[in-house]
Amino acid sequence: MMPVVGEKIILGIDPGTTIMGYGVLRVVGTKPEMVAMGIIDLRKFANHYLKLKHIHERVLSIIESYLPDELAIEAPFYGKNVQSMLKLGRAQGVAMAVALSRDIPITEYAPLKIKMAITGNGQASKEQVADMLQRMLHLSKDDMPVFMDATDGLAAAYCHFLQMGRPVAEKGYRSWKDFAIKNSDKVKF
Repeated sequence: MMPVVGEKIILGIDPGTTIMGYGVLRVVGTKPEMVAMGIIDLRKFANHYLKLKHIHERVLSIIESYLPDELAIEAPFYGKNVQSMLKLGRAQGVAMAVALSRDIPITEYAPLKIKMAITGNGQASKEQVADMLQRMLHLSKDDMPVFMDATDGLAAAYCHFLQMGRPVAEKGYRSWKDFAIKNSDKVKF
């Protein structure tokens, strides 16, 4: 059961070093609605450090515009190219640092988890994710962006919305004895 919240703004980010996608979701009660989605275009910057500076400036601007309560960000996954992974991690880190500088809590989600939450298939394509978001959020064709990175950012926010109603499981127990020791207030000896 989804807990009822007054209003919460969730910023979702799909990190990238060429195109970084973002989506802003407003949750009123238990109803989510898309507020904005777009991209941070980094293609014009040849220097990686200038890209990081631009990410900092744009994420700060987005945060100041929409005042999100929480940030959901896609975790980088390990590919074959270590240098690409390092650069992607830096881009993600800059976005996270901006959120932390504004005391915005961050939750990271693996790409598979986001795809699974949106489509029910951890191997879904970007197009399938975008199509499901369009249906679930009742977005018109005109609302759909050219770059799927924007819908990936919105997907991170929507995944976070879906997780809001799920309690976090505590560490498991190794045995009944372990359970009894950790829950002495619930067990009579």
